[in-house]
Amino acid sequence: MRTGFVAGLTALILWCGVPSVYAASSETYRQLNLFGDVFERVRTDYVEGLGDEELIEAAINGMLTSLDPHSSYLNAKNFEDMQIQTKGKFGGLGIEVTMENGLVKVVSPIDDTPAFEAGIQPGDLITHLDGDPVLGLTLGQAVDRMRGPVGTDIQLGIRREGAEGPVEVTITRAIIKIRSVRSRLEGNIGYLRITSFNEQTDRALKREVQKIKRDLAGKLEGLILDLRNNPGGLLDQAVAVSDAFLQKGEIVSTRGRRGDSTQRFNARPGDLVDDLPIVVLINGGSASASEIVAGALQDHRRAIVLGTKSFGKGSVQTIIPLSGHGAIRLTTARYYTPSGRSIQASGIEPDIIVEPARIEKIDVSSRRRESDLRNRLENSVGNTSPSEGGKDGESDRSEAAGKDYQLARALDLLHGLNLFRDKVLN
Repeated sequence: MRTGFVAGLTALILWCGVPSVYAASSETYRQLNLFGDVFERVRTDYVEGLGDEELIEAAINGMLTSLDPHSSYLNAKNFEDMQIQTKGKFGGLGIEVTMENGLVKVVSPIDDTPAFEAGIQPGDLITHLDGDPVLGLTLGQAVDRMRGPVGTDIQLGIRREGAEGPVEVTITRAIIKIRSVRSRLEGNIGYLRITSFNEQTDRALKREVQKIKRDLAGKLEGLILDLRNNPGGLLDQAVAVSDAFLQKGEIVSTRGRRGDSTQRFNARPGDLVDDLPIVVLINGGSASASEIVAGALQDHRRAIVLGTKSFGKGSVQTIIPLSGHGAIRLTTARYYTPSGRSIQASGIEPDIIVEPARIEKIDVSSRRRESDLRNRLENSVGNTSPSEGGKDGESDRSEAAGKDYQLARALDLLHGLNLFRDKVLN
């Protein structure tokens, strides 16, 4: 049995593309024999009976998860779920997760999902699932536990920075339909929110920008691109979104050990908003594809990046299907911005750091002005100023912008840029 197993495993390694000269070396065969010995011992002597397939999957998972937090084995079911997810509709809680020190770390909740509505935050560490500890589970096993029939509940035990103790959250599973791009108007400024980069993002972005331009009928003054809490997604969609606002130059490059893993993606002529100013919003939940877009627009000085430092996931995962056995997700390269910066573990530093905050107005109506003084001199010229009343854009803000300090600062920045252009440059 062991000899046949080792031969089969050797054939699998050769099939996966390991150079035959290496796979056939005596050291490799010695290590495979060691693996075969352990496999056979577990198979025959472990206190409970385990199927061969279960043991093999666990061994493969162990090998891949020891590499980095993003490499893993996908059995046939998980591979199918992943393909559904990239199409923008899937079942679950609505969170993008990774593994950190044996716990599940929330990269970001997805807008308008059960996890988002329940108040799950980027950086939360999930320690328990329905009372059972996460420690000891692989990322795939933990994700499987979080999935389940629509309408059923799951209780998450969470360790949250700043919280006095463990936080428990009950979430009802649902079908997650991702609307990857949303838009609205903030006065004469367009607001675009990209929640993830799936197969629909590029088309949706173009559709929403055209809607903004049509609604403003030539009065568009600038654009806010909100990538906060966007966990990333497909590389080609990140490239397409960056290309939508760049006329030329490199967008991103990938570099790995193999020659074919080195790629460069360049912009083509054409800018959806005709070189109008752009502010990109990012935070600690902006990861992967979001960082590619922010880094490209920042390096080309096409946009001002505002917010807080991004997540720092700068690695490329390649999905390698295994005929009849699902697939492996393997880290094969790193991302580099046009200036050559690696995003990995360093993230994107904003041009302007703005921490999340709440603001409130201070009542100054009781202060006396010149116009309140007795025997004041009257204004014989008139009260109309060159700015037609000094409009500052405050009245054009939506209620959401009034509650969102980072968005409010982005709007102020765009209003200031337009005022500078109109008053000084013209």
